[in-house]
Amino acid sequence: MKKDIVEKGAILQRDRETYAIAPHIPGGLTDTATLRKLCDVADKYRLQLKLTSAQRIMLIGVKEQDLDTIWAELAQKPGAAIGLCVRSIKICPGTTYCKRGVQDSISLGLKLDARYHAMVLPNKMKMGVSGCMVSCAESGLKDIGVIATAKGWRILVGGNAGARPRLADTLIDVTSDEDQVLVIIDKIVTWYRNSGREVRLGKLVEEMGIDNFREEILA
Repeated sequence: MKKDIVEKGAILQRDRETYAIAPHIPGGLTDTATLRKLCDVADKYRLQLKLTSAQRIMLIGVKEQDLDTIWAELAQKPGAAIGLCVRSIKICPGTTYCKRGVQDSISLGLKLDARYHAMVLPNKMKMGVSGCMVSCAESGLKDIGVIATAKGWRILVGGNAGARPRLADTLIDVTSDEDQVLVIIDKIVTWYRNSGREVRLGKLVEEMGIDNFREEILA
């Protein structure tokens, strides 16, 4: 019986015969040459395209024997759409483009993506970076969420939009630059990686309580 092929970023589809793949597009930012290549491959192999909620473009209907060839033609890295790892970081336009942005969410989000995308962890982890309190990146439903404030950044932990939804808890408000945010998130990821528990981060935050978790991370 066929299954997902994690090492090739291939997700088995409903027909139990074909796969979907999603090249990594950090923050959903790309160029026309990349889009043309995706379209050319889709036309050549008669694939469907879907814009995903994780700011990727999924190619659907890939035959198993074509996986290696298609990845070679795309010349792109697989997006971490499956597996126990850090998925693509969801990023809103922030001050780069959005009139409501108060901080540079794209700069911070791309740094997080470069550091953590596809990092193997005890369970899957999702991150979101929003450039204002409207939170278009849905940061409050991520394992680690960051929301811009007028004075800096708010770091959230333990969110989950899955079968057992959970709103994230506020860990700390940071009033300095994004470097401090990166330091704190690195502490969270390192702690979780060494926790020895194979559950989502929100489960651990719920069990410990946010005050105890905060003390553990920020002591």
